[in-house]
Amino acid sequence: MNLIIKNGRIITAEKTVSADIGIEKGKIVKIGKGIKSAGARVIDAKGKFVMPGGIDMHVHLNLFFCGSYSENWDTATQAASCGGVTTIIDFAFQKKGDSLKKAIEERKADAEGKVAIDYSLHGGITDWNEQTKNEMNDLTINGGIPSFKMFMIYKSQGWMADDGILFSALEQTAKTGAIIMLYAESAFILDLLVERYHTKEMMKKYGAYCHTLSRPCFTEYEAVQRAAMWAKVTGGRVYIVHTSTSESAEIVAKAKKEGVQIWNETCPQYLLLTDDVYKKANGHYYACCPQMKKKHDAQGLLKAVKSGAVSVLSTDTCTFNTKQKNMWEGDFTKIPYGLPGVETLLPTMFTFLVGKNKISPNKFVSLVSTNPAKLFGLYPQKGDIKVGSDADIVIFDPNKKVTIDYKKLATKCDWSPFQGMKLTGYPETTISRGEIVAENGKFVGKKGHGRFVPRKPGGKL
Repeated sequence: MNLIIKNGRIITAEKTVSADIGIEKGKIVKIGKGIKSAGARVIDAKGKFVMPGGIDMHVHLNLFFCGSYSENWDTATQAASCGGVTTIIDFAFQKKGDSLKKAIEERKADAEGKVAIDYSLHGGITDWNEQTKNEMNDLTINGGIPSFKMFMIYKSQGWMADDGILFSALEQTAKTGAIIMLYAESAFILDLLVERYHTKEMMKKYGAYCHTLSRPCFTEYEAVQRAAMWAKVTGGRVYIVHTSTSESAEIVAKAKKEGVQIWNETCPQYLLLTDDVYKKANGHYYACCPQMKKKHDAQGLLKAVKSGAVSVLSTDTCTFNTKQKNMWEGDFTKIPYGLPGVETLLPTMFTFLVGKNKISPNKFVSLVSTNPAKLFGLYPQKGDIKVGSDADIVIFDPNKKVTIDYKKLATKCDWSPFQGMKLTGYPETTISRGEIVAENGKFVGKKGHGRFVPRKPGGKL
């Protein structure tokens, strides 16, 4: 063994135990009391939680959007490690008229040698046809990529999956065990309302708040209702990304009880913030899609997290700085949509859920690590602390007091949506496949340490 973690409280989704962990060649090889090995580095984790590394399965790094790129692979994954995240899953979006497999190979090449922690990719389907269907099935069975994003919006961009396309794709997932990750909003109503508010008069009157006025809650939950129906009748598998309304969570919970293979995620911004942020002078900084909703939505989503109706916490990280955000020039349709978040996922959610709302640390681990690993085909390689699993571990100080300040974060962004938030609990050491990659908020790993991780289909909770 080359690394031993001693005296910590091991927190997994299933149990809490006081024990040591022995690590060799990137794997957990021993768990027990009094582990020793000559020449091994020893980390004393007394008083600390030792948890599986976070898995943020919804990020957009180095993404071209609105004429600009989001934060790059290098700095974003380094920042992720500083926040206790050891695996990310990004997206490879198919170009119209082009191959899905080609998109994935190009995205892999883009990330190669830059990613500081392990990563995988979801396929992004924008052009459904016979070739795309066959490629999706082959990637699921043979290519290590069993998850594919589709959009119920972006009609004008040509990305929208209409009901027939979604129905057909879900039929395939019933056969292969793939999962459709669905951006659920009602395209035609949304386009109508955006056009209604996209006038000089409205934008002068409401500013960035036009973004929320043009996307009322029903545009999301109506689409979620349709998605649940198509999953039910096809027997397909669907995962609703970035759930932002209370009603959507209720629809998913009801469908689950009926045996539908449907799951969902929410993100810190939907639990911690409301659409009042768009009334601020810098309200356009907070623009993301979908946007933050009302207080009752945040409360409903918290209830859904507690009950298990929401299965995963992710971030939908898509980091743009203030210069990029200011390119909007008063037009809410030109804001680069997206927020920084991967670095603050674990500490904000630990404070909010475990500290403030008394969710157990074990439940917390399930939301940020074990559930995404199981659903998206990474388990038990990742998402747990057990013999044989990758040594992806975060040593977390549950008592450390931190106030979020973008100037002190590793993320290369000159603002934070959670600026000034007081936290209790913060990552101390992050270990990726047995290598220490972050300590006390600083990246200490190697550029390009991260590897592409193939995944398995058929994941369930």
